[in-house]
Amino acid sequence: MITRQQIDTLQTGGGDVLGPDGEKIGGIGGFYVDDDTDQPNWVTVKTGLFGTHESFVPLESATVQGQDLQVPYTKDQVKDAPRVDPDGHLEPGEEERLYRHYRSDGQGRHAAASNGLRGEGVRGEYAEPAGYGEREGYAGDRDAEGAGGTVGRDTSGPSTDDAMTRSEQRVNVGTEQQEAGRARLRKYVTTENVTKTVPVQREEVRLEREPITDENRSAAMDGPEISEEEHEVTLHEERPVVEKETVPVERVRLGKETHTDEETVNEEVAKEHIDTEGIDEGRQA
Repeated sequence: MITRQQIDTLQTGGGDVLGPDGEKIGGIGGFYVDDDTDQPNWVTVKTGLFGTHESFVPLESATVQGQDLQVPYTKDQVKDAPRVDPDGHLEPGEEERLYRHYRSDGQGRHAAASNGLRGEGVRGEYAEPAGYGEREGYAGDRDAEGAGGTVGRDTSGPSTDDAMTRSEQRVNVGTEQQEAGRARLRKYVTTENVTKTVPVQREEVRLEREPITDENRSAAMDGPEISEEEHEVTLHEERPVVEKETVPVERVRLGKETHTDEETVNEEVAKEHIDTEGIDEGRQA
């Protein structure tokens, strides 16, 4: 039996309801407790697109698996359960319809009915009327006018009104954003050889001889007649000098742009159809 402490943990854990094989049926919705015994006996499962629909599942034989709840029912069994609004209270008639559905899938009989189920997130255990399984239907012996004054009777459960509601599923398609990849800029350094040619100058010694003339004779005769002399000339040359400087050449940044594509979504939807028996088609209103 699921305890109150486990219920509190499941309600705050954001877990899922799992089938007998561990398959995810949907997210945990709310729990319903019995008005009389205060025991949790039902859980709602968020199913459908974006969890917009909640289906009721009995807590009998359910087990807690960490933050998840495992039940002995398949995903199809839960999705095909009668539609009951999770409006904070589960009426005995609604509970009866749900138990009939799950019992028809081989889950056995259930315990006695409650007087009602309240929603602290939780609702309670259902009591079958005496002799329920021995008759063809719980409402089978009702008057033709029905318990609520309706024409005819509901052979599948408690009499409701004089009309049958036909429902169908609609597909609501939305989008969600998810990470598809990442891009980054990375700067790294490489080296390469740069060859440049520059002109360089150098000085060389050139020997110049000039004959003695009347113009330079006085300069030539200046000094001793015979002597030893030595004359020196300094030579210069240029050589390449390399200097490097860092200069900005461009700026690079990452930008994003949005492209719109179209994707086709295929989803099966269920539609209810209503057939008639024993009615003269020509006399229909």
